[in-house]
Amino acid sequence: MLTTNNLGYPRVGPFRELKKANEAYWAKKITQEELLNTAKSIREANWKLQQENGFTLIPSNDFSFYDQVLDLSLTIGAVPARYQSLLNKIDGEYSLDLYFALARGFQAEGVDVTAMEMTKWFDTNYHYMVPEFTKNQEFKLTSEKFLKEYNEAKSLGIETKPVLIGPITYLLLGKEKEEGFDRIDLIERLLPVYEEIVSKLAAAGAQYIQIDEPYLALDIDEKVKGLYKMVFEKLNAAAGDTKLIATTYFEALKDNEDLALNLPVHALHIDLVRGEDQLDTILAKVPASLTLSLGVVEGRNIWKNDYEKSLGKIQQAVDTLGKDRVWIAPASSLLHVPFDLDNEKNEESLPAEVKNWLAFAKQKLAEVKDLAVLADGEVDAETEKRFESNKAAAESRRTSPLIHKPEVKTRTSNITDDDAKRTSLFADRKSAQQEKFNLPAFATTTIGSFPQTKDVRKWRADLKKGAISQEEYDKAIAEETENTIRLQEQLDIDVLVHGEFERNDMVEYFGEQLAGYAFTQYGWVQSYGSRCVKPPVIYGDVYRPQDMTVRWSSYAQSLTERPVKGMLTGPVTILQWSFVRNDQPRSTTTYQIALAILDEVQALEKAGIKIIQIDEPAIREGLPLRKADQKDYLNWAVRAFRVSSSNVEDDTQIHTHMCYSEFNNVIEDIAAMDADVITIETSRSQMKLLNAFAGDFKYPNDIGPGVYDIHSPRVPSTEEMVELLRKAKAVVPAAQLWVNPDCGLKTRAWPETKAALESMVEAAKILRAE
Repeated sequence: MLTTNNLGYPRVGPFRELKKANEAYWAKKITQEELLNTAKSIREANWKLQQENGFTLIPSNDFSFYDQVLDLSLTIGAVPARYQSLLNKIDGEYSLDLYFALARGFQAEGVDVTAMEMTKWFDTNYHYMVPEFTKNQEFKLTSEKFLKEYNEAKSLGIETKPVLIGPITYLLLGKEKEEGFDRIDLIERLLPVYEEIVSKLAAAGAQYIQIDEPYLALDIDEKVKGLYKMVFEKLNAAAGDTKLIATTYFEALKDNEDLALNLPVHALHIDLVRGEDQLDTILAKVPASLTLSLGVVEGRNIWKNDYEKSLGKIQQAVDTLGKDRVWIAPASSLLHVPFDLDNEKNEESLPAEVKNWLAFAKQKLAEVKDLAVLADGEVDAETEKRFESNKAAAESRRTSPLIHKPEVKTRTSNITDDDAKRTSLFADRKSAQQEKFNLPAFATTTIGSFPQTKDVRKWRADLKKGAISQEEYDKAIAEETENTIRLQEQLDIDVLVHGEFERNDMVEYFGEQLAGYAFTQYGWVQSYGSRCVKPPVIYGDVYRPQDMTVRWSSYAQSLTERPVKGMLTGPVTILQWSFVRNDQPRSTTTYQIALAILDEVQALEKAGIKIIQIDEPAIREGLPLRKADQKDYLNWAVRAFRVSSSNVEDDTQIHTHMCYSEFNNVIEDIAAMDADVITIETSRSQMKLLNAFAGDFKYPNDIGPGVYDIHSPRVPSTEEMVELLRKAKAVVPAAQLWVNPDCGLKTRAWPETKAALESMVEAAKILRAE
């Protein structure tokens, strides 16, 4: 069997054990020892599963309580100065509690510190904690997590390959927090700490160390390119006899091929899913000393691998390099897919035919092993049987009548440019909307969801189990909705929301009501920290059989004279946060979803809902990593949003929402979406993200910069929000500004939500008075 190499494994547990333990620890319901034991059991189970699948190279240090980038920041002592006051409050050292304070903020014992900034991990829906750097940044080894977990696996009799985010990628993932320096110049200070880490692992007996440098597959400047060889030479020297693996993923190497292939490492990993065409040129250049790890199994989607296609690539590499210099691997870490398809038992939500087309993390391990055996040539009967089953599943998917709906394809192909533009310009629409709604300056609103308490979640679970009737469930949701409307009126919020208590997730909820979707029971993936999402599965043509949101939006509007927003998820976000079919262009699927959302927009408008929010937090996330590919994506992504939102009256106000993304290089495209109001996350960056909307390009429509961070349990003061609004007013005209939180309030508790919204409304009133 050829060598098998795994880059990383999901860490939340098959049934979200880590999420539950983390949240119980934060709530002081379990001890730190109990949390640590849960984490240890997950790591042990992951290692043993990979060992049972015959993996040669099993990762360690791929586990994290919250985020792997945050782990590294704590490991190398890159803790922002504002947290130093916590060292005396929290154990006086670089502890787990300090770690969680960096991720979530801290507000107790006379200390009030904001969380670190958070943004998307490349073009995934995973979020990482952004490292913060100053001109005089110092680094030192302050945690040996990487060594402890290697030794922990070794004590179980499992030899692992420690995983480290590479030093260049780490610096590029961060931000300068003051003027006058380039963070990449910190490499000279950072590198000695990495050398110390590598030396310690080598001394402990590590045979391989994986150095993740995904930036090698991105557009990087000559200055950065010039650092790679020097960095890896020093790491290689520190490693001694330990072999280094340079790992790239999410894109092809392209213009960085020569650079990556000539690094002083034992092996180079390449992504042959995202960069499937790069093998031809790479094989012609591979040095005689280099081993190639082929990422042939998709690490970010859940469709079964096409064995015949993958074997063609593997055989091509083996013919050139020989079996000893070819490894088989997933394309990236399996962090981005669910744990185990075997846990899925509900054929009503996930039909057996569709399930037969899928593979989760555990099944992907088996796929890698099968491919390694098949490529080796000495194939046992069981592997041959699985090969035949794989071919049958692929043929079933190509021909299944579940997938193709001619009427949907026809409607999608008939979309015209007129379907993607509003009747009037924004200035005329704004005038009509102001006449209708008569909103004050600095109008206040929220992003959509309100706290989903244990009671709300229990109602939903009880309904599914049949423990309560549909009538009992609807009555409970109606009461919670009315209470939330009354609270917003009491708080004096200007534009209300119904609270979304009937919704499980902002994408899954819509997927459950759209044709062409299937659903899992335990298909959880980590989005950030303890936040897990269960992406629905788009397997076929998508359309809207009936109203999806009109009932509860209309009910909420019937309770109040104030406008209530209809709340929808946009077509690009529904696409990005689903597991998407890979048998047609993503743009085609997005247009199908856009038409379904348009049908719902028009139904809401007909029902008297005249402010409609179509959330698109993932539109920036979907941006291709290479600049050359970005314009085509932006063209169809923006057009799809406009298809979903344009065919309405001038006095219908369309909102959209985006969060945890950098907007500078796409600001003109965001403006081209032509939403009447955009709300964005800006509080963690202290309004600096707003600069994208107010630089040389002046954003033309209305903007609601988030004035407090809903991903942290701390409650900001009125003064803090006033200061943020003053910063916003300094760069954006007051007439364009709305006031709102950063994101939905679903994950927060009611007491902190009420307190924060009281402060938010008071801050808006202070700005109006000014």
